Amino acid sequence: MKSATQSYQATVDLNGGVRLLQPLKLKRPAKALVTILPDDTDEISLLSEDSLAQDWNRPEEDKAWEHLQPGR
Repeated sequence: MKSATQSYQATVDLNGGVRLLQPLKLKRPAKALVTILPDDTDEISLLSEDSLAQDWNRPEEDKAWEHLQPGR
């Protein structure tokens, strides 16, 4: 059985050292990907963008909110 992908916040120093911002316990060594984010990236918004798009990017959502968009 495959385990789900998990994401953890971390910082990377100038020498490439990675420091996790929360404790992590693994049962065995694991592979990891490191994504360097722009300084002005709001990490919470970035991480939630895909899940929110499933709810927001629908025609019925546009219809429900159109009364708040004058000029449309």
